[in-house]
Amino acid sequence: MHFASAIHNTAFTIILGYVELTAGSGGTENFQKRQYTDLCKHITIETFTPCLVDLCKALWGVLKSYYKTMKWHETNDKDPARQSPESDDGAAEVEASFNRRYVNQKLEYGRVRVWQDVQQKVRAYVLASDLSGLKLDEFIYVLDIVNRMIEIGEEFCGSKSESLQEAMKQQSLNYFKTHHRVRLDELHMFLENEAWEVCPVRSNFNILQLMEFRFMRKWANSRQMIPDSEVTPRLGEATASEGSDQDEKNYFTKYLGDEANPFDKPVEEEENEDVFSGVGETDHSYGDSDSDSDIPDELKKDYIDEITGEAHSYKQGKKRTSSRGSKGGNHGPLITNTTINVLRVMGKYLQMISILKPIAFEVISCMSQLFDYYLYTVHSFFGSDAPVTNDKTINQRLFTTLQRIRDNLIAQPHGQTQPGLETQDGMDKILPASMAPHVNLTMSSNLYGLVERVVATESLMFLVKQLDYLHPYLEELIPTNKKAFLSQFYSQTVHMAGEVRKPVYSVVSRHCVAYDLVLQQMGSVRWDVREIMSQHSPYIDTLLQSFRDLKQKLSEIERRVLLPRPVTDLLWEQCVRQANRTFVEGYASSKKCSQEGRALMQLDFQQFLTNIDHFVELKPVPEREFVETYIKAYYLSKTQLEVWVHDHKEYSNKQLLSLINCVQQLDRKSRQKLVSMVEEMDRGRR
Repeated sequence: MHFASAIHNTAFTIILGYVELTAGSGGTENFQKRQYTDLCKHITIETFTPCLVDLCKALWGVLKSYYKTMKWHETNDKDPARQSPESDDGAAEVEASFNRRYVNQKLEYGRVRVWQDVQQKVRAYVLASDLSGLKLDEFIYVLDIVNRMIEIGEEFCGSKSESLQEAMKQQSLNYFKTHHRVRLDELHMFLENEAWEVCPVRSNFNILQLMEFRFMRKWANSRQMIPDSEVTPRLGEATASEGSDQDEKNYFTKYLGDEANPFDKPVEEEENEDVFSGVGETDHSYGDSDSDSDIPDELKKDYIDEITGEAHSYKQGKKRTSSRGSKGGNHGPLITNTTINVLRVMGKYLQMISILKPIAFEVISCMSQLFDYYLYTVHSFFGSDAPVTNDKTINQRLFTTLQRIRDNLIAQPHGQTQPGLETQDGMDKILPASMAPHVNLTMSSNLYGLVERVVATESLMFLVKQLDYLHPYLEELIPTNKKAFLSQFYSQTVHMAGEVRKPVYSVVSRHCVAYDLVLQQMGSVRWDVREIMSQHSPYIDTLLQSFRDLKQKLSEIERRVLLPRPVTDLLWEQCVRQANRTFVEGYASSKKCSQEGRALMQLDFQQFLTNIDHFVELKPVPEREFVETYIKAYYLSKTQLEVWVHDHKEYSNKQLLSLINCVQQLDRKSRQKLVSMVEEMDRGRR
């Protein structure tokens, strides 16, 4: 009863002091008559955190006193002098033993009641205020304070403090919904002002060097010491916020002294965040050197590029960087200021989860929205103007991903949707971003903004790499019944990001080579010649010269920005693919053709294949068979041609009809039959 009274009086006195302090001397209201819960509502947002700290310190003092009382009885009960009185009175000994058991039993039962009183005081205080006005760092500090109090309760009497945890979960969800909306609006603003220029970070830059991810370093180090085949350590054993050393949790051992207190904010050594290139180059503290010793092993692993299918390794990439980037010094990843901002926000979100795991799913879901919006915006800025071709320029799975993001997250401007429409988690949708006006993607002189396109897509790929590294961490945090969401996010969104490169670069590959001029020159070539030609046609020289010009422009761009190998490979692949489709389109424009003319087509195409090796290594040459098969179909017999037309639906209606009309060995009836077949196939396509 004395302890219960002390808890009530102590808590009331602490809160009253802060309320009267903020009310000032001019107030006439008598707060001493108020109930504790009502009094808590008068705490201002400015004094919420210091008042919480003082409240927890005072309540800790009561718990520590109770703990010392129990320890005193344990120690004295074991004292032989007290247990063996001089008299041999058996009755007195029995009574003394009974009294000792009674006291210990009362103290043991009382632990739970005392803790319940403490828990209710903290819970009432936490629920009485609207915490949405706190900055995220301060809110995380509040979470940490309450989390320490919950840990003290578990150590004190084994209680899980469900009501206090539920109160913090409720407050956290309310706070986080508001905070996340602000962060999305902030990301929208960043993207609208982004110049898509490279942010000069260190060559070994990764998320662990950011201050927001410091708390993960113990976890990262523990993963590096364990082979990949073994199970990832539980986060409870490794995260810096929880502490891997068990003695950090023994509050009643560590803080039993009169002056010690678990709620004093530890004084952290100020750590400079040297993530930018040219800052502290000679410093070899954590993450500050350009050597690879501080890079997590997961970020060094070999990987297969989803677009080219080419295997890349960290060592190859590093060697390539140093050899090609010697003029500009060490090259870091191609990322933007917006990329770093997104990573910082994600780091803060993960800090919240590490302290309050019950909101893990909601926070991870919001992290996914940050990535969704970034992915959607990069595509809308740089890939939505991709040229429409017969083949699908955009991967169908990527199209599905973008459509899902658009439906779930993006608000339609200009009154195209109802105002206040919400996402699946009840949050207002966000308007799509608009490109900054100074970013020009229409000039041929800068290859249609190739530098900006590269920086945008590669910054997106850098985010993908960091999210892949975080995957096992998130797996440990997210509830079991929500793991399907995480798996779906990675498979359907994160790993789809690489496909954004295709539509983004297709604009450059389509316009930077003079395909239209080549097609025009092909139209003037006579394909009904009667003798075998030994010299290729002039349009081949035009096409190859256009390729040389592109190679020269790419070399000039590489003096500004290091173009990653997957980017240049994809760009050349798209150029060659478009060239091959131009060949077929040009050959299909001929109204007459002889066997010698067909041989000239083969000679021209072979000349092209021989020379493109000087520009890029493409093995195999994309869509080579598309051209060769079309040329050789001319020589097929009537029966073979009928089967061929039926099986080759990749050619357009015009291309098939042109072939049929050129083939000399067909009679009128056979030609009409094939024309009818093509027209029927065309109706089926529609």
